[in-house]
Amino acid sequence: MTRVFEDRADAGRALARALEGRRAAADTIVLALPRGGVPVAFEVAQALGLPLDVLVVRKLGLPWQPELAMGAIASGGAVVMNEDVLRMADPGERAIEQVKRQEQAELVRREKQYRGARPPLDMHGRTGILVDDGLATGATMEAAVRALKALGARHVVVAVPVASPDARDRIAAVADEVVCLATPMLFSAVGQWYRDFGQTSDAEVSDLLAKACG
Repeated sequence: MTRVFEDRADAGRALARALEGRRAAADTIVLALPRGGVPVAFEVAQALGLPLDVLVVRKLGLPWQPELAMGAIASGGAVVMNEDVLRMADPGERAIEQVKRQEQAELVRREKQYRGARPPLDMHGRTGILVDDGLATGATMEAAVRALKALGARHVVVAVPVASPDARDRIAAVADEVVCLATPMLFSAVGQWYRDFGQTSDAEVSDLLAKACG
């Protein structure tokens, strides 16, 4: 892969073209993983004429290295642990439970902030298109896939602009379908495939969701 996306909106428009066959599909909803997945998913939903919502997922980082995911949790109670990281780091059960409690509290806060008074997601018999700005390890997205299936989704599609080969394979094993524009072999971080990879704010997430609902 030689293409670098200008920003998340550019990546979303490219992803929408790959998903063109799902335009206005009945019982299909685009679900963004906040925060970075929301600008991508907004473009997908707008282009395809599909509703947009969020599925909140929180990475469980090692206490001394928060960027390294030992697992993830998602709305609906899904928990996914990275056994390789746990074996390597051996954080201990007490540390794992402490991180889970902290991230669960943040998950609840973000659900209230982003979804407001909207009712819980009703995924029974529906197709969910899970969108993020990219996959590095795939732990967070795996938790999202498992959460959607636990909520009764009929079909789960994961759609991302870019992913590491290992992450794509990991998600292909749990999702019904994966749409990924590129899986570069030399992959160190999602941000290397974007010219502008600035942090997405809570305000931007709320604004895009309000526009989508409007």
